[in-house]
Amino acid sequence: MNLRGPYSPRTFPRKPRRHGHPHNPVMKIRTRKLIGTFGLLGLVVVWSLLGMAIAQTPLLASSRLAQAIYYVVVGLGWVLPAMPLITWMQRPDPQP
Repeated sequence: MNLRGPYSPRTFPRKPRRHGHPHNPVMKIRTRKLIGTFGLLGLVVVWSLLGMAIAQTPLLASSRLAQAIYYVVVGLGWVLPAMPLITWMQRPDPQP
């Protein structure tokens, strides 16, 4: 039998959660940077291999101007997917 109403106070105080508590894990900045470093390395390797594979298509292989434009766009294009990863890596640790 529940004698408590929906807005009545709790009968026991709730413990404050700490950032290092096992039920509320927080990733430290060092761990984020390690994971992000490997993520960036993987992104650059995959991006460059895909870029080289696409550059071999007959449409791009026949024109030097198209190749030049393509390599400039693809060479700078990896920055867009890398920005959210770098932003995530640089987030400061929460204050305890």
